[in-house]
Amino acid sequence: MSDEEGLTREDDARLVARAAQGDANAFEILVGRHRAAVYRFARAIAKDASDAEDVLQETFLSAWRGAAGFGGRSSVRTWLLVIARNGALRARGRADARHEDGGESLAELGARAGFGTEDPERIALAAERRDVLATALASLGPEDREILVLRDLEGISGEECADALGLSLPAMKSRLHRARLRLVAAVHGAACNGRWR
Repeated sequence: MSDEEGLTREDDARLVARAAQGDANAFEILVGRHRAAVYRFARAIAKDASDAEDVLQETFLSAWRGAAGFGGRSSVRTWLLVIARNGALRARGRADARHEDGGESLAELGARAGFGTEDPERIALAAERRDVLATALASLGPEDREILVLRDLEGISGEECADALGLSLPAMKSRLHRARLRLVAAVHGAACNGRWR
């Protein structure tokens, strides 16, 4: 699988191996390739931009120190995102990453998301606006934001996402489904309240 620079997952693994041997240039290339993704993810789960910057710095510092421990079980990007997630969780003062569901049934979430309403076109048009989605995403809890960023923005595979979050694949899919419904509900709520015309 290649990225926009034409480098492969194996190229990333070679760069990590070189960094583990002290090659700062190899590590600098990795930072350049993955910095934006790590920051986007950190920003989605940290409480503010300053905390996200701290998580970003700590992520790459930890990756530099732990490069020899990279086992290649996942992509380098996923490995870095896991490091970032752990750092963000520590920054939030949380000992674990368990998701608190809020007890809503799928039917309740679906109703709040606007499924079955008379005006789906209005909701679809509102959802297309970038600011609506950004506001809706920001209104979600950190667990919902992190899974949406991993799967829908960063596009990592379901298996890697489950691994990054310490979940089984079915549990990850369930959390992702609920997070997507909550995102749609937030967009629907904004549209129905007349915030966007």
